[in-house]
Amino acid sequence: MNKGKITKVSGPLVEAKGLSDANIYDVVEVSKDKLIGEIIEMRGDVANIQVYEETTGIGPGDEVVSTGSPLSVELGPGLLERMYDGIQRPLEKLELLAGEFLKRGVTAPPLNREKKWKFKAEKEVGDQVIPGDILGSVDETSVINHKIMVPNGVKGKVKEIKDGEFTVDQTVAVIETENGDKEVNMIQKWPVRTPRPFNRKLDPDTPLITGQRVIDTFFPVAKGGAASIPGPFGSGKTVIQHQIAKYADADVVIYVGCGERGNEMTDVLDEFPELIDPKTGESIMKRTVLIANTSNMPVAAREASVYTGITLAEYYRDMGYSVALMADSTSRWAEALREMSGRLEEMPGDEGFPAYLASRIADFYERSGKVIVNGQVEKEGSLSVIGAVSPPGGDLSEPVTQSTLRIVKVFWGLDYDLSYQRHFPAINWLNSYSLYQDKMDSYIDKTVDEKFSKNRMRAMSLLQQESSLQEIVRLIGRDGLSDDDKLKLDVTKSLREDFLQQNAFHETDAFCPMEKQDLMLDTILYFYDKSLEALSDGANLDELEELEVKEKITRLKLIKDENLEEFDQVKKQIDKECKEAVAKGEDE
Repeated sequence: MNKGKITKVSGPLVEAKGLSDANIYDVVEVSKDKLIGEIIEMRGDVANIQVYEETTGIGPGDEVVSTGSPLSVELGPGLLERMYDGIQRPLEKLELLAGEFLKRGVTAPPLNREKKWKFKAEKEVGDQVIPGDILGSVDETSVINHKIMVPNGVKGKVKEIKDGEFTVDQTVAVIETENGDKEVNMIQKWPVRTPRPFNRKLDPDTPLITGQRVIDTFFPVAKGGAASIPGPFGSGKTVIQHQIAKYADADVVIYVGCGERGNEMTDVLDEFPELIDPKTGESIMKRTVLIANTSNMPVAAREASVYTGITLAEYYRDMGYSVALMADSTSRWAEALREMSGRLEEMPGDEGFPAYLASRIADFYERSGKVIVNGQVEKEGSLSVIGAVSPPGGDLSEPVTQSTLRIVKVFWGLDYDLSYQRHFPAINWLNSYSLYQDKMDSYIDKTVDEKFSKNRMRAMSLLQQESSLQEIVRLIGRDGLSDDDKLKLDVTKSLREDFLQQNAFHETDAFCPMEKQDLMLDTILYFYDKSLEALSDGANLDELEELEVKEKITRLKLIKDENLEEFDQVKKQIDKECKEAVAKGEDE
């Protein structure tokens, strides 16, 4: 072990001399309390260390010991249903050891060393294996079967393997390699800043269905895609991420609370165990890992938390699962980078952020993707990354937002005016976009309804026309519009309030499957077409505006998923009432 002495302490930044054999990104133990830190800069034998715990009380002369290895996480059974801090310390275990307020230097193994898992072997003695091959599996939760994979760098012939009950650190297989026998247990250690390898990347062509109509219909994200949610304070970023974490059709969800308020993580902890996954009928926590590094926790660990989260996500991706990572919010991570950069006296870039901000953000988001994972059997896995951005004052021109938008392909722009009007999700349909749109349209046209993409484009065109018509209304009033344009405003109001608006706390409306989204949109446009026909056939606009079926249209979102045949009844009522309106117009 390489030892040195502290020469300077500046908040979470510690300078130590005498670490000539240490490397950048090595983990070190600082002072007698063994605070965990990471070397972020080396000049000769002088190391600058970011400490992931409170540094009060340590000073020049205290000892620093290098562990000789980079910041790594433990990967294995027992990750799901757990809550970790930014450097993968299990918070439930730390509470038992230190009470409600964490003490410095307290640590515990990330994976339970005492629990026994029932291992079922899938390889046999004599089988040739390479990194990524599945040796066997354990039922980690009632919904996720955890694959025990051959570790990276291990290749050879299975010499021993057996079924049975084992703790994570007991040997489950022995592999005969060129360099001798290698004992394999259920734990893999992986450095968080190094992306896990895969065979090859695929083009994302399947949508990540979130159950949020404005997202799935108008601005979809692909499985293996990257999306960004920038928006001002109070515009609903966290609630959208909670909704996606709850309802997205991902097999595993990693939720990283990076520098956000503690009460938001408390909401997650309170809500998730009680929520039932519509696909499995089990608690959502059965497929979720929470990583909490809230605003009152050490600032240096914010950067580590997003890397910890994405490494766990890549691990489950390598098993062949579809994984969704929520990062809330990357702005707080960037602020931590700015603070550490300032303490290192580096030359600042835009708004004081370090010059390497854009490359760090790119490195993070580019770890997403749909891939063929390592192993002899070809199987797909995907990792979708959805990052919230909290620009000060909602200024989307600031560096973190702009650096993010250069990388991601989906932009869900939150609008404070919409949130002020209590229109949630407050995603502005006029300035958001998805570069996956064409591929997702093609997929949904094949799997849900062949006219879905035409309806979507038509609805978006109407919403854009509404924006122009509203300008005219503000100038000359609604009476200056033609009947066709007045009808258009009525229909776009229905699109906004009955389709785009969604109640995250309503048991029926919180999640909307694609089939129901398609029927809702089709019914609203059907009403528009029939109303236009009725107008041209002599019906009065006043009569059309008073149709009883409009009340049914406002309540389409409340139709339960098992009662989708009610949409046909609404269409029949539209036909009937429009014909009656034409007959009345002819009588007059």
